[in-house]
This record gives sequence, structure tokens and C-alpha cells, in this order.
Amino acid sequence: MAGEHDAPTAAVVVAPDGVVSGWSEGGRLLLGWTAKHTVGRPVTDLLVDPPPPGFPAGYGAGPDRTGCVPLRHRDGSTVDAVVTAHPLLGPDGRELGHVVTMQRWGGRPVIADRAFEQSPFALGVYDPELRFLWINASSGRVIAHSEEQVLGRKYREVLPEFDRTLFPERDDKPYTDALAEVARTGEATRLITVFRPRGSNYANAWATSIWPVRDTEGRVRAIANWGFDMSAEYWARQRLLIINQAGGGIGRTLDVIGTARELAMTPVPRFVDLVSVDLFDEVLRGEEPPSVSAFAPGETIRLSRAARHSAKDSADRAPGPPKPVTHLPGSVAARCMATGRSTVELAAEPGEGGEWAFGPGLASDPAHWPPDNPLVDESLAADGLTGRITVPLRARGALLGVVAFSRLDRPEAFTADDLILAEELTAKAAVAIDNARRYSRERTTALTLQRSLLPQGLPVQEAVEVASRYLPGGTGTEVGGDWFDVIPLSGARVALVVGDVVGHGLHASASMGRLRTAVRTLADVDLPPDELLTHLDDLVLHLASDLQPTGHFQTTGESGATCLYTVYDPVSRRFTLASAGHPLPLIISPDGTTTPVPVHPGPPLGIGGLPFEATELELPEGSLLALYTDGLVESREQDVDQRTAELRQLLDHSATSLEAQCDTVMDAMLPDHRTDDAALLLVRTRALDPHHVADWDVEPDTAQVPRVRKVAVDQVDAWGLEEEAFVTELVVSELVTNAIRYGEPPIRLRLIRDTSLICEVSDGSSTAPHLRRARAFDEGGRGLLLVAQLTQGWGTRHTTDGKTIWCAQALTTPTPQ
Repeated sequence: MAGEHDAPTAAVVVAPDGVVSGWSEGGRLLLGWTAKHTVGRPVTDLLVDPPPPGFPAGYGAGPDRTGCVPLRHRDGSTVDAVVTAHPLLGPDGRELGHVVTMQRWGGRPVIADRAFEQSPFALGVYDPELRFLWINASSGRVIAHSEEQVLGRKYREVLPEFDRTLFPERDDKPYTDALAEVARTGEATRLITVFRPRGSNYANAWATSIWPVRDTEGRVRAIANWGFDMSAEYWARQRLLIINQAGGGIGRTLDVIGTARELAMTPVPRFVDLVSVDLFDEVLRGEEPPSVSAFAPGETIRLSRAARHSAKDSADRAPGPPKPVTHLPGSVAARCMATGRSTVELAAEPGEGGEWAFGPGLASDPAHWPPDNPLVDESLAADGLTGRITVPLRARGALLGVVAFSRLDRPEAFTADDLILAEELTAKAAVAIDNARRYSRERTTALTLQRSLLPQGLPVQEAVEVASRYLPGGTGTEVGGDWFDVIPLSGARVALVVGDVVGHGLHASASMGRLRTAVRTLADVDLPPDELLTHLDDLVLHLASDLQPTGHFQTTGESGATCLYTVYDPVSRRFTLASAGHPLPLIISPDGTTTPVPVHPGPPLGIGGLPFEATELELPEGSLLALYTDGLVESREQDVDQRTAELRQLLDHSATSLEAQCDTVMDAMLPDHRTDDAALLLVRTRALDPHHVADWDVEPDTAQVPRVRKVAVDQVDAWGLEEEAFVTELVVSELVTNAIRYGEPPIRLRLIRDTSLICEVSDGSSTAPHLRRARAFDEGGRGLLLVAQLTQGWGTRHTTDGKTIWCAQALTTPTPQ
């Protein structure tokens, strides 16, 4: 006997005259009435409202006439029940009455059956072997089968397409495998499945849950699933992911071809299978793109394919240079560029073979398409394409080229939302490409000119007197790469540099800027001239390999550079020089004689593997030096030796003004119609007053530090630099102590009074000190930090027999001239 909470079913036998002739125990449980109270009474007495016409016969005409009827309970309450009348027939087919079944509305399984059957979600139940047991109407519409067609058949037999994934690149699990895994493990799962329903050209995304159905003993008796169409949300999210990827992936570099390649690679393979980007040659060169009005009607448009990427391309495949492409008059690409509007082409009509309604708000609704889209072009199939979106590449009102997004392997057709995504990607890339084009043009002009400018004011230093001139080539010739520099060094020394990048043009000048910057950087390390040129040679080799042309851009030509690097020490009057293929300087003594330079120029920079030779000369105070580039002495009428001799004759060691001497030389040596640029650096050496230099030998014993500190302070006081005495005492103590503790004999202290007060401590060790962070309870580690804080600058220079640590203080009292 069923309990009250098991939704009892009442069975009532009703005679043809509508009188109850039979009553079941379920009737008592449902309505409280017993057979004694109901048999012999009209069945309509059980109704709360007037009976429907023909009741109960009208409710036996079929399942569609089953209805919800309010019934009267014995206690006076109303029971909403599902009532169905089934006719009773005799042997001769004569109607003998009805059997009326009544069940409480809201109890199981009636309401559950109705809810599941009418659910907008796709529901299904399968046995452990994945044979269909039940599906609702929504599921039948999704799989294009009725319940009668699939009952008892295996899932793989009915839906073989679900045995594979539509998008292998996303690592989607085939849906049938997911069902089988739940049957095997007994563990529920949730997933998003992307598939193309039968009869549709569009892919749908379904959010599904799969769970095991167990009996009272916990054994898996069936597998159930439900799903709902989330295509609009899913594809919108996929488009947002692609746009987000484009935000970080397109326009990372200010390079036209690089940006075009980023555009081509971003939507593959998540959106399309092939992307091609065609640009005007002017855009690739950094120039202004041609106006659309410049193309005559019916004219073939010639572009260059800056980028092409396919889902089948290898990840490590090196992209080739841009190739010429043509777009014939009347082609889709030509029309897009002429009209500025995008075009979508499909290989077949959407929904061809049976249109499906599989989700609200589907983007393939024709109302979403812009005018004239999409076009059905059966010729696409001959090219292996299922669809193509062509978008003009425009930025700031200028047409840069055209982009084609194509689908080859994926079967679904493009939607109107796909067109919006393609236009969004193209618009972002167009701005980035135009920025790269503008940057290429402006950077080539502005930065190259800036770097080609020579120093406008030479640094203040006491070692030499200098004057310089630079004249570019004459009208009709491009700017070259000649340069010169004057670089103050430690110990009151000065570096004098002159160089030349072979060739002409903005790129040669840009190369000059690179080399000049590199020389200044290496000079700060205080390398000897031959070592500096060796490092510079290595740098040029690396630059040459890094700057190999990959497209329309010319090489920068550093491999043709020459350089002369010299160092003059006013304390010792030593002049050290090394040349990398550059003309050697002219040296004229105060007595007017020419000092020979016993060194041979080394190879030009960029050859590699060959040594550079340095030589050292002692120059009398007041010597005149002339450093120049080959543009000053080369001529079509005379050889270099003759021109060099002519230059020597023009140099007057007794001239009081080096500026005037420069003008004289340049006017005499350079013709009006120059074919090359030329640089000249004239230098008159000075010697530092011996009274402004003091040095002492230091015994390697820390007990000597107080004595050394005292003699240094006394010397500073003797120079009248009482303001600098305190700092000098500290830095001398720190540097000498470090040399004794960590260096090697011989140790020497030198003070130089120049434009600043220079303190130098030399020792025989080649190990260079460095700043470090001292901890709270460390006893040492603060010396160099203290020196760095109290002085203008400090550093280390290596010598053939050790190293020298130096620091310089600003003077509050000017050095007497």
C-alpha cells in the first residue's frame, strides 16, 4: 500500500451514466473518501467546479485531453489533480464506462515528466553502454532525431560526428568520450562542447553536465546529461580573447613588416586558418601611402605581401621578404580598397541543406549583416576556402593596404559578428602599422640628423687647447659619417678622437653616432688606445651581424668605419695613439719640425681578428697636433701624400689662434664642389705645472696610513685649498688603506691640482674594487661608498703594472693660470 507522500494514484470506475461503480484504495489516500462514501454517487460530486462538457468521457479521447482538475477532499480542502479517463469496452466494442485515474498535480512522476519533457534544455538518459533510454523534445531538435528513432540505439551509432572534436587545436574532448568516462568512473563532469548541428553551417557551443544515475544500492544504472545553447556568450568571449591577445600582440614593435606579421598570426587558428596582409610599397619604405583617387578606374593595384600566416605553417618557419602582388580591377580586394568597405564571401548559402533554429540571438541572422554582405562565391570552394573576409587597411584617413581573413579547414561559415571582429583587428593593426611607418620616417630623419651632429661645445679641460671644423659634402652629395671628439679622462688626461664611416647618407651618419657613443663609453673605462679599438672592432662586427637587411632597408655600413684614438697626459706629456685604418696625425714641435709617428695604421673596424698597434711619444709643451679625416686630403687631381704635404705646409705652429688656423686650412684644402665631408681637429698641448703635482711612495703597512694622510693634507694646505683638506684626508685614508690591505706593492699616492683636485692611489694588483652594501654590524665595506659620496667622481684604470684608483673633488678656489 502506498503512503501519502508517494503521490498515490486514484483509480475510479465510472458507469456510462456517470455514477461511480468502483473505488480504489488510492482514492482514499488521495481524497480521503472510502468506497462506502463514493460508490453509487455521481462522479461529478468529487469536483469542486462545474464539470467540463462530457466529463469524464471527454477526458478519454487521448493524452492531449488529460488535464488538471480541482477535486473535493473529504476534509473540505481542494486537491489539484491530473485526471485522465480511459474508456472500458465490452466484447462487442460497446462502451461499458470509464476508468478514471487521478493523481495529485505537483507530485512525482507526473509533474517531473511534464517539466523534463517541456524543458528548453536538452535532456537525455542512457544506459551504461550509452544506449538511448529517453530524450526530451529539445534534445531531439538538437540531434535531429525523435525519441522513437533513437531508443535502444547506441550514442555513437546515432551521432558519429560527436566522436571527434570540431576544433582539435583547443584540445576539446569528444563528447562521446566524456559520456563514456562518466559511465566508467561514476564521476560527474561539466564541459563546453562546440559542434555543428546537422543541417547548419554554423558551429554552436553548448554548456553540458553529465552525471551518473545510481540505484538504492549505489550502482550506476544510467547516464544522464543536460545542456543549453550558450553560443552567443561563448563566441562573444572567444572574440574578446582574440581582441585581448591582439592588444598585447599587435604593435609591440615600431616596425611595419613586424606589425603586419603580428596581425597575420594573432587570429590563427582560433578565428581563421589563413591571413594575408598586403601593403603599398610606400608604406614599407616609411613614405606617405598613395591616395585612392590616384588610381584610375579599371587600374590594377600593385601591393607587396608584407605578411602571410597559415595554421599549417611551422612555428619556426622564417618569414620571407615581401613579395609583389596584384589585385585586378573588379576583384573583391580592389573594390574594398576603392569603397573603404569590408566584404564577406561564403562558399555556400548559410543554412543550405536545412535551416536550424538552435539558439536565440544567432549572429547569422541576415538582419545583422551590413549592406551587400555576405556574398556567395562558389569559386571559393575551388580554392579550398569555406569563406573569406576582406578588410581595407586604413588609418587616419589613409589607405595602407588590404587584409584577407580566410577559412579553409573549419566548416562553419562566417557570421556578422565575425566581420566585426575582423574589422576590429584590422583597425588596431592599421594604427600600429601607420605609427610604425611614421616612426620609421621620422626616426630615420630626426635621430640620424641628431646623431650626425658633432659636439657644439668642447669640454672644459686644461690638458690641451683645441679648435675644430666639420664641413659636409657639397650640394648634391649626401651627408657622410665623419666625426671627432674630445673626451676628458681621469688624471687630468684627455682623449682626442677622429673617425669616418665609409659611405654617405643618413644611415652612414647614424652609424657614426653609434660609433661615437661607443667610443665615449669605452673611454670612460680608461682602456689603452689599442684595447679600445679592439673592443670597438668587436662591437662593429656584432652590429653588422645584427643589422643585416631583411627587407627594403639598406645596411648601415659600420664595417667600413675607421678611427684614430689618442690619449694625452699633461703631467707626463705622454701622447699615446692607435689607428684603425685612419690617417695618422701630424705632429709639429714648437721649433717647427715635424715629429714622425712610428706606427702603422691597423685594419679598418669590422674586419676582425687582426691586432691594433699602440705607440707612445713624449711631446714638448706647445706641440701642435692635426687630426683629420680623409675627406680633407683626398682629391681626384692629387694623391694622398701630396695632399698631406700640402696640409703640413699650411699648419703654423706659431699661430696664436687655432680657430683662425682651422679656417685657413679648410679654405685652402677643400674645393667649392666637395664630394666628401671633412673633419679637422687642431690641438696645442699643454703641460701641467710641476708644482701642481705631488706623489709619494707608500710602504705596504697600515701603520703608514697616518703619515701618508698628514703629508697629503699638508700638500693641500700648501696649495691654498684648506676647504678641500677634510675630504682629502678621508679619501686618502680610505684609498691607501684599501691598497695596503687588498693590493700589492708598489703602492703610490699622487695628488694633482687641475680644474679639480685629483687623488690617485696606484698598486701592483689588477683586481678592481667595487661598491657593496655594508650590513649594520659589518666592520668594513663603507670605504668606497664614502669616497663616492664625498667626491665628484671616482673610478679605476688599469695599467701594464697594476691599477690606479682615482677620485676628483670640485675646487672652491680656482686654479691659478
